[in-house]
Amino acid sequence: MAQFEVIVDPEREAWLGRMLTESNTAVSPNLAALRGTSAENEEPLQLYVRDDDGDLVGGLTGYTWAYWLHVHLLWVDARLRGAGLGSELLERAEKIASTERECRHVRLETWDFQAPDFYRRHGYELVGTVPDYPPGSVEYIFVKRLG
Repeated sequence: MAQFEVIVDPEREAWLGRMLTESNTAVSPNLAALRGTSAENEEPLQLYVRDDDGDLVGGLTGYTWAYWLHVHLLWVDARLRGAGLGSELLERAEKIASTERECRHVRLETWDFQAPDFYRRHGYELVGTVPDYPPGSVEYIFVKRLG
């Protein structure tokens, strides 16, 4: 009889990831083609901005995988918004992903109360929405072709 457990276990999560990767690679020629390439494994990408006093005032985190940059977090201190720091963070991340990691695309998610217009201005195309996530809001999924 099956026994189910609700548990947070990084080792089991890593095992599950390996099992899923193995299964997916066995049935997907596209994933199998990534084996042995620079795009096979996720690589973190993080950029941060400090002000003249050395305080962190912004940053971008994400990772590259399968010739894609996935932007996870992008934030700039409210006092400095509109000064171009967010744009520079995004452009620098895109350049690193493109020139150093051979990425061809970028993807990210943002909410309706965050920055969808910011991403549109930077050439991102809306490819999907998730209504009522979080409740009362809309999540937008954007992509951009690099190069």
